[in-house]
Amino acid sequence: MFDKLFGLDQPKKAEQGEALLVTVYDNVQLSMVRSLLEAEQIPYLVRERGSGSAVKIVTGISSFGSDVYVPEKLLEQATDAIATVLGEEVEFVEDGEGETV
Repeated sequence: MFDKLFGLDQPKKAEQGEALLVTVYDNVQLSMVRSLLEAEQIPYLVRERGSGSAVKIVTGISSFGSDVYVPEKLLEQATDAIATVLGEEVEFVEDGEGETV
C-alpha cells in the first residue's frame, strides 16, 4: 500500500546507533523475526508505521507494516540471522530504499 499524501508507508528515521533491519507486513513474519533475533541474542525495536499500532489493536494487522530496528553494529549479523529463513518474504533496506530479496 502506498501513501503519497502523508508518507505513512515510509519508515521513520532511525535513531543514532540503530539501523532499520526489515519491514514485515503480518504478525507471523514479525514473530519469526523476533524469535530469530532473540535466538541470536540481538536486541531489537519494533515500530509500527503510521497509525499502525491503533489499527493493529482493532484489526490485528496493519497495512503499512512494522519496521524492525537493530543496533548498527549488529546489522550484518541480524540480516544473516533472518535471511536464511525469511529471505524471500521480507523487505530488506539498502541505502534507505526498500528492496525485496
